Amino acid sequence: MAETGLNQGVLTTSPHIVKIRQLPITLHRHRVLIFSVSCTVISFASLLALITKPTYESSMQMLITSNLYEGMRSTNSSAKKDKEFTEGDFAVDYTTQLKIMLSSRLIEKAVDLLRPEYPHIKIEDIKGESGNTSLVVNEVNQTGANKSPSQIVEVSYQNKNPVKAQKVLQALQKVYQEYNTEQQKQRLSQGLAYLSDRLPRIQQEVARTEKKLEEFRKKNNLLDPEVQGKMLLESLAQVKRQLETTRTQLRDIKARYNDLQKLTFTTESASLFTRLSHPRYQNLLKEIQKTESALSEERQRYTEDAPSVKSLVQQRQNQLTLLQAEIGQTLQPNQSFILPGQLTEVDLRLMQELVELQSTAKNLTDNEKSLVASESQISKELARYPSLIAEYNQLRPKLESDRKKLEQLQQMQQSLGMRITQEGYNWQVLEEPHQGTLKSGDRLLTLLGGLLLAPILGVAAAITKEMFNDAVDSPQELEKLTQLPLLGSVPTLTRRDSNRRISLPFTQKKSSIVCMTSEQVLPHQDTLDMVYQNIQILKHPLHFKSLMLTSAVESEGKSTLALGLAVSAARMHRRVLLIDGNLRHPSLHKTLELSDEWGLSSLLIDETNTSFKNYIQPIHPAIDVLTAGSTLEDTVKLLSSRRMKELLEQFEQNYDLVLVDASGILGMVDGRILASLCNAIALVARIGKVTRGELIQARDILSKLNLIGAIANDV
Repeated sequence: MAETGLNQGVLTTSPHIVKIRQLPITLHRHRVLIFSVSCTVISFASLLALITKPTYESSMQMLITSNLYEGMRSTNSSAKKDKEFTEGDFAVDYTTQLKIMLSSRLIEKAVDLLRPEYPHIKIEDIKGESGNTSLVVNEVNQTGANKSPSQIVEVSYQNKNPVKAQKVLQALQKVYQEYNTEQQKQRLSQGLAYLSDRLPRIQQEVARTEKKLEEFRKKNNLLDPEVQGKMLLESLAQVKRQLETTRTQLRDIKARYNDLQKLTFTTESASLFTRLSHPRYQNLLKEIQKTESALSEERQRYTEDAPSVKSLVQQRQNQLTLLQAEIGQTLQPNQSFILPGQLTEVDLRLMQELVELQSTAKNLTDNEKSLVASESQISKELARYPSLIAEYNQLRPKLESDRKKLEQLQQMQQSLGMRITQEGYNWQVLEEPHQGTLKSGDRLLTLLGGLLLAPILGVAAAITKEMFNDAVDSPQELEKLTQLPLLGSVPTLTRRDSNRRISLPFTQKKSSIVCMTSEQVLPHQDTLDMVYQNIQILKHPLHFKSLMLTSAVESEGKSTLALGLAVSAARMHRRVLLIDGNLRHPSLHKTLELSDEWGLSSLLIDETNTSFKNYIQPIHPAIDVLTAGSTLEDTVKLLSSRRMKELLEQFEQNYDLVLVDASGILGMVDGRILASLCNAIALVARIGKVTRGELIQARDILSKLNLIGAIANDV
């Protein structure tokens, strides 16, 4: 069952694609629906064209600008960045302008101008009544990526008369221009009054700000605290670098000095060390130390080839020569005190180095104190700068802003003085009103639209219905859905064809046998012969003599197919018994125009040992028919009785093929009972009628029986 559900799920998604590909078949199947929808659309379009009256529209375009704003902007291009003077005070309020153009006061003036030609015209005729607006004023949006409103306004008016629509706009154009002229001096005078009021206040504000800035500079002895603060920061960084270098050198010298002191000297060497501490000798050492400090600084900035570095190297060499001479003079008076082995040359060099280290350490210590003092002083000075910079940054931008405002106001004052006679708002006509063009109500266009739309909607309705239709629509889908061999595909039989009688030439033997002419031939018999041959092939390896034709639901064409298969078997020299097993809704006797007073139901009720041949009606030497008989209430009891099983066994012994036309499997149990009694079962499905769910459910019910294949009917 799980596999069945899976197959069902797979197949129920694909039929829609098949239907789209089989569009001509789908349209032919729903041709009545397409015709009905098309007629409805065409009728509606015709009615709409009949009742719709044409409407004409005339329009004109106007450019609305503020000359006050344009004058300010042309005088100083940077003024457009100052929203206080452009957008806030002098920009055009287009929403207000549009309301003015639609105001009753201006429209009334236009009505007065039109009244000589149209005496009955009213304000409501132009403005519109009951929400049906005739006069429309809209801003024209810019094209391109930036679809923002432009300065262009479009005025349109609709009327049944195209000439009247144009004249109404011409009257409005004249009224708008007169109104614009009236407003020019008043609006510009207001602008000049505004400037005259703002200018003295801005001048006073500039003077106050300049005075505060000058007092700030005098008080703190500063021109630009930001620049001077950066210079102090650089100086502080340089002092810190020098202090770190000095401390590093001092640590190295002290370490060397301590190491030399640990060496053991004689009494004479100690005395000599004392003499070498003479001030003159120490001064010479200080000079050498200064030279070395200067040389170290120069080497940080320049290479060894720089003239300043070479000069300091030569100066240090000369000072070292003088130092050696001074040591020699110091040692000569004391040579008599030095005994051999008591004071070596090494001792003399060590004492000389101790003296030099002592002098250098003293110089470095003094330098360190000086640098620490400088660092403290600079840091103290920098502590004042954040507050000074903050105060300075408040005064300077405000002064620049006030000066800029003052300059703008002065330039605007000069510009407005020259344009005092011009308009405040310029309502310039870009496009004159034209004669009204057809806006709506084109009857021919409505009819053409209906004619074009009708088949489209009809096809769309047919496709939509087909897409939501769950019916099986092809023999291939039937084969995939049931997973059964496809025994054959029977074409569609018309109502006239389905009522025809079977015709095979035979010799009339009894008066009770129905005789048929050779012209009354069952249509598409060749297709039915093919179905019968396929059934014959399926007899191997299983052999069966009783074959039941059933379907998922009623009205699948089983009776017609049963007749056709009986004829095909008779052609193959088989004796056939055709049984109408649908006791509730028999139809075989109607098709063959046979009596249904006795039949299968009568034979099942008959408790005597009457031969079944008394209930059979032959229609051909090779074909006998057992109709359903009179309709009874308890058909389930009759079909499930032992008598029914025995009768089928007798039929199989007397005939080569027993064809049972049974009822549908779903909804009634009659067909299921007969299916359990017959040797083989063929499932009939009418294409385009039976649904996938019904077909799968019927297949599942019959899957445990000898279900040999499926027949596609009405293809």
